[in-house]
Formats: sequence, structure tokens, C-alpha cells
Amino acid sequence: MSWEMAIASVVTTTSWYSPPLVPGSCSRKPWNPYPKSLSIRFNARRGRLKLRAQRSLALDAEKEWENGRTVDVAVIGAGIGGLCCAAMLAKYGLSVVVCESHDTAGGAAHAFIRQGFHFDSGPSFHAGLSTKPSINPLKQVLDAIDEQVQCVQYDTWIGYFPEGIFKFTADKAAYAAEITRVGGQKAGCEWKELERAMEPFSRAAASLPAAALRQDLGVLLTVGRFLPRLLPYIPYTGSLLAPFSDMVDKIVKDPFLRKLIDLECFVLSGLLADGTITAEMTTMFMERHRADGTIDYPLGGGQSIIEALLRGLRKYGGQVLLSSHVDKIITQDGRAVGIEFRKTRGPGKGEKMVLNARKAVVSNASVWDTARLLPDNEQFHSRAVSIPKTDSFMHLHLGIEASGLPDDLECHHLVLNDWSVGINAPQNVCIVSIPTVFDPSLAPPGHHVVHAYTAGNEPYDIWRGMDQKSAEYATQKEVRSEVLWKALEKVIPDIRRRVKLKLVGSPLTHERYLRRSEGTYGPAIKAGEMSFPGPQTNIPGLICCGDSTMPGIGVPAVAASGLIAAHSIVPVWDQLRLLNSIGDAI
Repeated sequence: MSWEMAIASVVTTTSWYSPPLVPGSCSRKPWNPYPKSLSIRFNARRGRLKLRAQRSLALDAEKEWENGRTVDVAVIGAGIGGLCCAAMLAKYGLSVVVCESHDTAGGAAHAFIRQGFHFDSGPSFHAGLSTKPSINPLKQVLDAIDEQVQCVQYDTWIGYFPEGIFKFTADKAAYAAEITRVGGQKAGCEWKELERAMEPFSRAAASLPAAALRQDLGVLLTVGRFLPRLLPYIPYTGSLLAPFSDMVDKIVKDPFLRKLIDLECFVLSGLLADGTITAEMTTMFMERHRADGTIDYPLGGGQSIIEALLRGLRKYGGQVLLSSHVDKIITQDGRAVGIEFRKTRGPGKGEKMVLNARKAVVSNASVWDTARLLPDNEQFHSRAVSIPKTDSFMHLHLGIEASGLPDDLECHHLVLNDWSVGINAPQNVCIVSIPTVFDPSLAPPGHHVVHAYTAGNEPYDIWRGMDQKSAEYATQKEVRSEVLWKALEKVIPDIRRRVKLKLVGSPLTHERYLRRSEGTYGPAIKAGEMSFPGPQTNIPGLICCGDSTMPGIGVPAVAASGLIAAHSIVPVWDQLRLLNSIGDAI
């Protein structure tokens, strides 16, 4: 089995917008997930205080900072992939410093607060954070650094199709019944046949935990302990990286079911079935429908995940420098040996600083943004240019009055406007998240937080070069966000009159705050045509993680990339000791 096949066994089971729907009790009582040392009351000021506490910790690290300092590893970007990598390296005893351009950690998963409303900027769907063992690489990292995130479990989200309501559920039988109800008997029968065909592939894909993977011969030792559970499924591993459509085309002829499967693929990977790898979909469906799985909403929002990773990183001696924008990866004799960065806020703003790295520089930036840090490396630039990009997003972040809304309002909703134009057509799929359904403390009393967004289908070109202070930009934001208002009105018909706070985000917002080239969701790497690269690059000493590397896009995938990047730096013997210590968690 190739290294790439091993990686495929831990591909993402959830993304920014598609939740692996799996059974769990729906307990909606909020409680404080933070340890006593960070315990802060859940009220309208909590998030603001929380972020201040986070920033103060970063500033404490900066007070001790000396320009030209040398550490074992310098990490570029405090997204989930970078934080997972840094926390694991710190756990292994290496000295690690993370430089983050934004004034808060989290990358695409960072949180922000306005007028007492707590917003997630990105991921709101998570799975496997409450189970042990868990196939979610993020949970494996949290277990390794002895941190946890308290979650609410749930099992339902609502789709709005041209045919009417489609109820997604975690229950295997109920999902099949819903396909039959909406699509007809033929669709239901073909779905059950496809489920049977997926079974051995999903077990093959789930046989190896991300914590066991590495990109050298040491993988023979780290993977060896898991071979007994993989061996029965070896014959299926050869097709794990093939397009999911290869399997679907053999079984599914019903038009509705084919469209539904394309939708499932699109909201998971940003691509249709002919571009999404088989391992990704079979693993997701297995996780969605397994009896002891969960869909999790982290109490405190996505920021609680970031804080758990920050606690673990700092607990083992790692540091994060916020408002520290990296301008260049320093190379010497062809090897990456450090980074050059500048402060963007506070004392020393604009001052250029150097951080030297003995062992490695790890970039959690996208492949295109990493290339900009290597202006003289033509090979890296050529590779970056060759990788296509997915589209970007429109966002609506709203604070609304909650009075009179039903008590059983669901948190997550998906709106598909028109099958005929293509699922991936601009603005055709919209996602809605109302996290205060589970955690009322994220908004002032009597209010809800609402996040609606187009699902990675907003073209960048219509925004390119636009002045964000211009009337033209303001008008275009209103026009291009109208589709989100219409989607929201399917969930809350009178939502416009309820609004107390409105924030509209565009691809330029994405590009600015996430430091993402063209505000992209990530690489549009189609299965069967290209494959995601591993962590190693053509530059010795430069390691990459994040959604431009294997396994790809999605929270579990970038967490896995962070793990694999860390294990590209540490000796195999250290990794084996870790596997022994967390054996019951994987």
C-alpha cells in the first residue's frame, strides 16, 4: 500500500459546510467548557474577555521576544493545521513559535465578537469530538496534548430542495427512507445497494489513524500495529483515491439520487462526485451512520477548539505571536532556515524581525501564499500556479431577535436553489448555521446568532481590484448577499425585521482576514487527475501542512496534515511512544 493510500485512510469526514450526521443525544443545556484557570462566565461579554485573554497571552510571549531568536521549528499561520502541528511538536519537546498575521488565532476557524454576538468565521460542523476512540484526527491531537472540548450532540439538519424539504438525519434507515420519500422507490433501492458497495471501502479507509502516519520508511513501524485491522480490506485500498463517481456510476442511475450524491460531495470537498476521492465519501458516510458516532457543536463556538489547541501548545512551552505577518521564508544554501516577519499592531509596528529555525520551517499557508514567501524559487512557484482554486464565499453574520421563534428550531440548514443549473453554479448552494440553538450564551439574552454563507461558489473575478471603501463595493455586497437573505427566509420568514446587527463578507473579506489567495476555499484538485502533495517540499527544511496538502480540505483533513507534518520532523521512536500512550483513543 502506497503512502498516499495510507493518507487516504484518514481523509476528511467533515468540511466547512457538510456535517457527518451521526446519532447522538440532543442536549441543549450550555455549560462552561473552559478549565478553572480560564473560567469566565457565559454572558454577553464572555467572548470579548476571552479574546482579550488570548491576546494577552500572546503579548506576554512577545515581551520576552528577542529579534534573531533561534528555535527548533518556526510555524507560519495559526490555523487548525498549524496549531495541531505546533502543539504536537511542543508535546514532543521541541521549541516552537507560531507567527500569525491576524490579531487572533484560528485562521479560517477564528471567531470574532460584535455588540455581544459571537460569530464563527468558518467551520461550524464537527464530528467525533466526543467519542473515544475517534477517527477524527483533531480529536487525536486533542487527546495527545491532553485537552478536550465540551460539545452538544445532535443528529438532524434540514435541506430545502426544489422538491421540498429533505431531512438529513444521522440514522441510516431514516436517511434511506427520506431518499425513498423524496426521490422514489428506485432511488431508495439504489442507495441501499451503494451503501453495501461502500462498506468494505469505508472500513479500509478508517483502518489507519492519522496519528500513525508519516512520510518516510518509519511508517512501516508506526502503521504495523494497525495492520491486523487493515489486512482484510487490502484489496479495496487501490481504489480509495479514485473518483467516487467510479463507484456511483456502476450502481446509481436514478437522476435524483445522482444529484443528491453530487451535492453530498460538493458540500464536503467543494467538488462533485467525479472530483472527490472515494475514501473521503465512504469514510464520511460510515461516520455519519455508525451507531456510536456524534455530530458535535463545541460549546463556546469554534473558538473553544482553538483555545484548546492554544492551551496545549503553551502548556508544553510553545508560543504564538499574533499580529506577526510573515514576509519571507529565509533560505541558506538551498535550505529553509527561518522566517522574516513584521509586527502589524502595537509597539514595534512595522519593525522587521527574524526567527531562525534549527530543524524546520512549517507553512500552514496555502500553496499560493507560501509561494509568495519564496520569491526566488521558480519550481515552487510553477507548482503553485499549476494548482486550480475553488471559488470563494459570500457571508452574512447576523444578530437577530429570537422572540417568537419555535423552540425546536434546528441549527443547520442547506438550501439548493436549482438542480438544472449545476450544483456548483455560483450562489446555487447556501448554508445556514444558528449556533445559539445549542449555546444561547453566544448572543445577548433573547437573541440568536446567525451565519449564512454561499458554499464555496462565489467567483472572485467579479470582485477583483474593487475598492472596499467604494460605493460600488457596498452596492455589490448588498446585491450578492441577497441570495443569502432568500435562503434565510426559508428558515425564518420574517428574519429581515428581526435583525439587530448585520455584517456582510465578500471574497475580498476572505482574502484580507484569512490571508487566502483570492479568498479561495482551497485547491480544486480533482481525483483521478491530480493528488494532494505530502508535507515535504523541494526545499530541504520546509514542511507544509493545511488544506493544500494531503488529505486536503476540511477540519479533520487539516488536523491530519498537522499531525503528519509534525511526524515528518520528529524521530519515529517518539511517534511510537505517543501511539502507545494514546492507544485507547485511536
